[in-house]
Amino acid sequence: MIELDFDKGNGLIPVIAQDFRTNEVLMMAYINREAWEKTLATGQATYWSRSRNALWIKGATSGHFQRVEEILVDCDADTVIFKVEQLGGAACHEGYRSCFFRRVVGDSLEVVGERVFNPGEVYKK
Repeated sequence: MIELDFDKGNGLIPVIAQDFRTNEVLMMAYINREAWEKTLATGQATYWSRSRNALWIKGATSGHFQRVEEILVDCDADTVIFKVEQLGGAACHEGYRSCFFRRVVGDSLEVVGERVFNPGEVYKK
């Protein structure tokens, strides 16, 4: 089994999700050991939600799943990159393809991405 260093981050390590074809950075999240093992077992990106304090299968609510095509581990074994196929077109819960849809311009943020879906319709409560 591949051993990652979960101890440095109090049981969590950061994960960058990147489009496996274009290398576009889609999002950043965290995994714990359970999410890591589930991702390896299923091939589906599974994270640890710090806000919900629960396992989070990306796309379980929105239908915008991430199929993991490749995993890169850094030299300290405390950060990983999931190279994914982003199914459904969007990684961001705000409806954008990438969570990094804004750039800094002076002292403000400018939207540079296009919204793929309306989050109000997808995440009806």
